[in-house]
Amino acid sequence: MVVVQVCVGSACHLNGSQEIVDLFQKAIEEKNLEDEIMLYGSFCIGKCNRTGVTVQVDDDVYTGITPANFKEFFEDKILKLI
Repeated sequence: MVVVQVCVGSACHLNGSQEIVDLFQKAIEEKNLEDEIMLYGSFCIGKCNRTGVTVQVDDDVYTGITPANFKEFFEDKILKLI
């Protein structure tokens, strides 16, 4: 099981965390990965960035996730773990 936490703290909220959550939900559903990925919202992960959203995948933290780079991030960092 891959655990994905999307920061929904103040900075990430202002940088579009709700849209990133929506993109995760859609991608998980489209690929029928509901039993493989646990998606959570998280308050500040401590890696605030001026651009994009911070996402933690298991123990790894990634910053700067945006709608523009989401697909690449999902394929490179999430699907390779499944």
